Amino acid sequence: AQLVESGGGSVQAGGSLRLSCAASGYTYSHYCMGWFRQTPGKEREEVATMTDLGMPTIVSSLKGRFAISRDIAKNTLYLQMNRLKPEDTAMYYCAAGPRSVGAACNSIPGAYNIWGQGTQVTVSS
Repeated sequence: AQLVESGGGSVQAGGSLRLSCAASGYTYSHYCMGWFRQTPGKEREEVATMTDLGMPTIVSSLKGRFAISRDIAKNTLYLQMNRLKPEDTAMYYCAAGPRSVGAACNSIPGAYNIWGQGTQVTVSS
């Protein structure tokens, strides 16, 4: 299984970016995919997740600015980021992991066993 992120870059505060995560070789029947971010010296944190059934979850502090979506035909997960702020600057990672039937996606990075290489997002003021 492989996840490949793209779409990161540098943008001024207030701008937008859309990250993409192309998935291949993933065979779980019940799974979650999500976006996490990390800055130097800090732990990786959840941004947004989506179940195999398409149920999205956005971290409450990012609701209204960030949105997660997917294109099943393209096996691609997206993260739309609007009204970006300097504090959104981080390395953004795509992740995938198994999900128990009936369970929501886990917010803990350790629950995900497949990770992309990350894509850097830098927001300048």
